[in-house]
Amino acid sequence: MATEEELFSAVDALLEGDELPPPGERVRLREAAGVTQARLASALKSTVQTVQNWENGRSEPRPPRLQAYKRLLDGWAQRYPAEDSLAALALPDLIPPGPVPAHWTAPPRQASDEVASRAVPGLAQPAAAPVPPVAVPAPAPTAVEVPAAFASAPPASATATRAVPPAAAAPSAARGTSTSRRPGAAKAAPVVDTRFPHGPLAVLDGDGLAYAVGGLVLECPATTVAQLVDWTLSTSGLGAARLHRNGRDADPLIVVTAAAAEKLGLPSSLLDDEESKRTNRLPEDHRVVKAITRAKWKLTKRGFGPWARIYRPAVGNARQCVQLAILPWHALEERAWGDAATLPAPDLARVLGVYATRVMTPRGTTAVCGLELMSALRPPTRAVKNDEGVWVSADNPGALPRAVDPAPPETMPEHPLGQGWTKGFLDEEAYAWVRPLDTLDDAEMMLPWAVGLDINTAFLAAAARLTVGLGKPVHVERPEFDKKIPGSWYVDLSHIETDPRLPSPFTPTGQRPTGPAWYATPTVAYAVELGAEVHPIEAYLHEETGPYLDPWHDRLKEAYVSLMSDAGVPVDKDTDERRFIAALAAHKAFSTRDKDLAKVVLDEGEQPGEFAVLRHLLRQAGVGELADLGDDQLRAAQLRHRQIAMVIGAVKSTVKGGIGKLRERNRSKAIPDGERWPALERPTWRPGIRAAVISKARVNMHRKMANTAKATGRYPLAVLSDCVVYASPEPSPMGFLPLTGAGKVMPGSFRLGATPGLAKIEGVQTMVWAVGLMEDELNPARHIKGGDSVMDEGE
Repeated sequence: MATEEELFSAVDALLEGDELPPPGERVRLREAAGVTQARLASALKSTVQTVQNWENGRSEPRPPRLQAYKRLLDGWAQRYPAEDSLAALALPDLIPPGPVPAHWTAPPRQASDEVASRAVPGLAQPAAAPVPPVAVPAPAPTAVEVPAAFASAPPASATATRAVPPAAAAPSAARGTSTSRRPGAAKAAPVVDTRFPHGPLAVLDGDGLAYAVGGLVLECPATTVAQLVDWTLSTSGLGAARLHRNGRDADPLIVVTAAAAEKLGLPSSLLDDEESKRTNRLPEDHRVVKAITRAKWKLTKRGFGPWARIYRPAVGNARQCVQLAILPWHALEERAWGDAATLPAPDLARVLGVYATRVMTPRGTTAVCGLELMSALRPPTRAVKNDEGVWVSADNPGALPRAVDPAPPETMPEHPLGQGWTKGFLDEEAYAWVRPLDTLDDAEMMLPWAVGLDINTAFLAAAARLTVGLGKPVHVERPEFDKKIPGSWYVDLSHIETDPRLPSPFTPTGQRPTGPAWYATPTVAYAVELGAEVHPIEAYLHEETGPYLDPWHDRLKEAYVSLMSDAGVPVDKDTDERRFIAALAAHKAFSTRDKDLAKVVLDEGEQPGEFAVLRHLLRQAGVGELADLGDDQLRAAQLRHRQIAMVIGAVKSTVKGGIGKLRERNRSKAIPDGERWPALERPTWRPGIRAAVISKARVNMHRKMANTAKATGRYPLAVLSDCVVYASPEPSPMGFLPLTGAGKVMPGSFRLGATPGLAKIEGVQTMVWAVGLMEDELNPARHIKGGDSVMDEGE
């Protein structure tokens, strides 16, 4: 029989195990400590690629590096607790695996227990009764008095505010000083970079307070835009470190609320003036623009619009540039950010701060961010020493250092190379297909439900490990097809037989090709995979190639998955699909916007009340145990999930918009067809890369549909981009997807999960509803959510 000492030793061994935190937490801790991957690799006597693999979950360290790495992460975790991220606001593990445990109705945990449970956001916590934010009493300020409006802000800031002693809040000497206040938390937010002690951005409100990331509040005395720019660069301590050693630091971002805009002398709208309405920016003779010029500041060519960049020439290596986002001018597009622009300033700072930390400091629309993130992670140039030992600028291997003309078929009719081109253009777009009604049999027509599945960030999944062309394409006659060579191939695929119950994999309409056409490499490779012989007539191919989008994919994937985890959605590969469905349904219910809640009709007998509709949605989603939570708990959960959903929506728009920007078309009526427009001068204007991504995404979708048909004999009703609709005997994908003997979705089909490339429920409607739309020649996949929707840019 074991002695007490032996048992305690065994327990101590378990407590001192070598289990590492989740990959996302490893990244957060390293970034919080301000350590680069290269420096970490050097310390652990490893390589940067190996560290990257540890941080994206592709591999794990082995002893003795495992123990050393764990010791380092544990030390960082104590120094930089994750209390200022949205993970601290999440309700982890909302959905219990089985019957509702007794502790759902137990008394709320103590504040200390709540803080402890938030220490590592990626770790699944045991299901427990969510509790509202715990207010920490605010001691008397030591710097400035806290305004009553700020001190009384309810869920806008989860805790009360207290002042930080000047010594604790002082930025670097180069940045001057700034009066700051932080919420009363156990520890201050971690300093990622000593040059930017107050984070990447701040939301400026009309009371002169600038709300930064981590609950920090700065006093901004500026009353003009020029003063605001001066204060930001000299005093605020805002900014963010570069994402790549050859890149540049992110300029500080000031988000201007409507009240602050009025104080700065900015109009409440760009629609009041005819010229502003036409150009979406202030006219050059506006008094604010003139004042900026008098102060020796400059505006970029896009002028003073919703996203204004104000700068002076750099002094040495120090950039002098500030980004402004004007909220009343719709800087945060609702389509991407939801209701974020309506949040109180502290909450908006939190939401934007999470995006800035996990993706990048916003630089414009999410589409602009998606494109600029590519360059930030793979800068076009790097510094090297020439033969004389002098540092000069040189091309960065694997990047896009300069603008190049694409192949003529990759352009469009208005492009200079498209003028007079008669051989057709590349048509690699996302699916928009509805199955012919005459191919539905009686058994399908009698099924009660139509279930829509959405592929998580389908374009992002397609970008993974995708080899693309980096240089100028080369024209080749009668080439042998090689799936490893990116480019555009002119080939006849019309001879390949396809099932009419499935869309053709070769066209976005799903119709069978009628003759030779241009295709991206992934499309032709799939034809070969299906057993077809292909004989390209000609091609435009790339000699210089590489996985340009890999770091872009890795960063956005990590952002998306970590946010889903913050929302309480299980992200592990082996998660039970039914548990995933329930957790996602709970998140969707909690994050439903007010305008959508107003459309919900309660069932007969349901009692009205502040959260009656939310409780109705939770019961409808099959998580009725959550409907029994108290009003305070529901209010806290709703606030938190809505904010997480805003960032998730922005990340998804960043993916699609970034891919769309690779082929940005001419939007100026002043530039006639055949003349070059500004986007063509960008190194990242690469329609061939966009075509390859969308081609691969469409092929991935077809492969899943074909595998599902082989396994079950079921065929889709419609497809729209990354959404597919099936007839089902139950209002769940588990009713029509092929399952293994263990009850899990069969690999190769539409596996359910939170990571890019896996599927989730898009919506459920009746089969009668779906057939009615098909009879009217409408696409059920467009409306399966229960409302009208349109394709995002890039689809």
